[in-house]
Amino acid sequence: MESTLGLEIIEVVEQAAIASARWMGKGEKNTADQVAVEAMRERMNKIHMRGRIVIGEGERDDAPMLYIGEEVGICTREDAAQYCNPEELVEIDIAVDPCEGTNLVAYGQPGSMAVLAISEKGGLFAAPDFYMKKLAAPPAAKGKVDINKSATENLKILAECLDRAIEELVVVVMKRERHNELIQEIRDAGARVKLISDGDVSAAISCAFAGTNIHALMGIGAAPEGVISAAAMECLGGHFQGQLIYDPEVVKTGLIGESKESNLERLKSMGIDDPNRVYNSNELASGKTLLFAACGITSGTLMEGVRFFHGGARTESLVISNQSGTARFVDTIHMVDQPQYIQLK
Repeated sequence: MESTLGLEIIEVVEQAAIASARWMGKGEKNTADQVAVEAMRERMNKIHMRGRIVIGEGERDDAPMLYIGEEVGICTREDAAQYCNPEELVEIDIAVDPCEGTNLVAYGQPGSMAVLAISEKGGLFAAPDFYMKKLAAPPAAKGKVDINKSATENLKILAECLDRAIEELVVVVMKRERHNELIQEIRDAGARVKLISDGDVSAAISCAFAGTNIHALMGIGAAPEGVISAAAMECLGGHFQGQLIYDPEVVKTGLIGESKESNLERLKSMGIDDPNRVYNSNELASGKTLLFAACGITSGTLMEGVRFFHGGARTESLVISNQSGTARFVDTIHMVDQPQYIQLK
């Protein structure tokens, strides 16, 4: 799958990032999201594959977004028989977030990116549009920290695993009312807190790379993004756990679903019999073949954002594969209108 799709999925996230970046700082987060979606869909529909969106914008019949259940790729066309040999058909599940951090783009803040994860059919957990309690940590702490432990306990374990003092640790937490007690506990334990407004996929992945000065992600964020993070962390050998949150009183910002009871019914209808189950990365991203790709829209910890110059643009992407055991940073110059010069840096 990597040899078939590797380069093309880079172009998918690059095109989404470029489209969204043109709206950076203009205060229009919905437009920044929609143009990213359109660019992502257009490029995916040129790939020789039969793809199905399992993590997207929700179930919408005529939505302009990449919705759950939507089929993409050349081999989904009505005339697919002319182009696709059933014996060679690549059939995959896809999780997408065309503009992860729409507010970050709208207000010119760091850390937004276009992101997707793919696997063979059935290889990605079809998470509902709920929230998820998350714990991400470096490979050295994999299987040692635990989402059921307190933040204080996990920080002690993490410090031992990394041979650091707790005071040297940095934990990323989304700035939300629901995290006030968590933030205070982390600070009381002696660690430092890096608050973010949006975009916890980048924060989770950053835990797996030394030198980012991010050692853990804690707290509650969107469940679909949790699956995407899990796919990347499973490839990188990092620690990731997620637990679905279905009670609006816990989240404090509302959920899809009117009540805890209706949310529990929805989970049951999706075949999730244990709503309190803690999922590890290999359960959220169980596929034998996993590919993750992201392209920076605005500059962040891992990647530079899109940089425009006369006649072109420059992007930086990250592609991670469990097949080849690689994490590739891809620096690309896009020449559009016969540029007068090519921007190096």
